[in-house]
Amino acid sequence: MKMSGDIDHDFAMMMVSHHQGAIDMAKVELARGKNKQLKQMAGKMIADQTKEISKLNKWMAQHSAIKK
Repeated sequence: MKMSGDIDHDFAMMMVSHHQGAIDMAKVELARGKNKQLKQMAGKMIADQTKEISKLNKWMAQHSAIKK
């Protein structure tokens, strides 16, 4: 991932990637996991992280990265 030099934008960009990784892992837990408690946590993580990604994408769309 290429950094822009704008700390805020780079943070948001990296967090989107981080949250997407969590969603991907949680989907595997839901599909193949056996533990009810972990499956419930995975479902909540998917919902929460999806909302966060939406907020971060909205912020990035409103704030262009400063090229340095």
